Amino acid sequence: MTVDSAVEAKGLLKRFGSFTAVDGLDMLIPKGAFYAFLGPNGAGKSTTISLMTGTYGPDGGSLRILGRDALKEPLEIKSRLGVVPEELSLFERLTGRQYLVFSGRMHGLSGDEAAARCEELLRLTELTAKGGSLVAEYSKGMRRRLAIAAALIHAPELVLLDEPFEGIDVLAAGVIRELLSELSRRGVTLLLTTHVLEIADRMATHAGVIRAGKIVDEGPIAELEKRHGCESLEQVFEKLIGVPVARDASLSFYK
Repeated sequence: MTVDSAVEAKGLLKRFGSFTAVDGLDMLIPKGAFYAFLGPNGAGKSTTISLMTGTYGPDGGSLRILGRDALKEPLEIKSRLGVVPEELSLFERLTGRQYLVFSGRMHGLSGDEAAARCEELLRLTELTAKGGSLVAEYSKGMRRRLAIAAALIHAPELVLLDEPFEGIDVLAAGVIRELLSELSRRGVTLLLTTHVLEIADRMATHAGVIRAGKIVDEGPIAELEKRHGCESLEQVFEKLIGVPVARDASLSFYK
């Protein structure tokens, strides 16, 4: 594994029956990078993240995370990893504060340390006022912020976020952007999937574009733009994915 890499995949393969979701994927994420992982629906982004988290086992290839073999040392990796899945599964009958303390205790923190980090994270995610409310009462944006707080409570070195801006309001999106920017400034490695290319363009330092289970190009965003003769990450994405030209959208029965 490259000394300064947080994630290195070579020939990574994952099949579901006759369908190949991840098809010989090569990926390199430097330590401290804010890596935007981009691709159309069904390209293999979420499956790749599931391979990183150990939810799925690969059918071929190699995967090293934070210097460890993902197959041989999964528990060591998980202790240094923070994960925010697209589909959240939170304990709704706990309060937000109880949920964060529970998450900290599950990661081996003492009760006092978990409680102290909980209060700091509630403040950073602007959930202090709702810390005593049941998670069942939280809005979608509040749940997303709580999930991010839970993923950070053990101070992970690598954080994987699958569509954290999906379906949330402007307030929640702003809080999440500020928090991710602060993590990036502190040298935490971030992998973000998003369909909001403006956010990726504004926040990320590196990007990888996946299509049909393969990385078609990756690297520092400035280098990607230069290599493809583009002025923005959005243009790079459109060029690599081959966004089709819109067809005539006129409807004959509208006058």
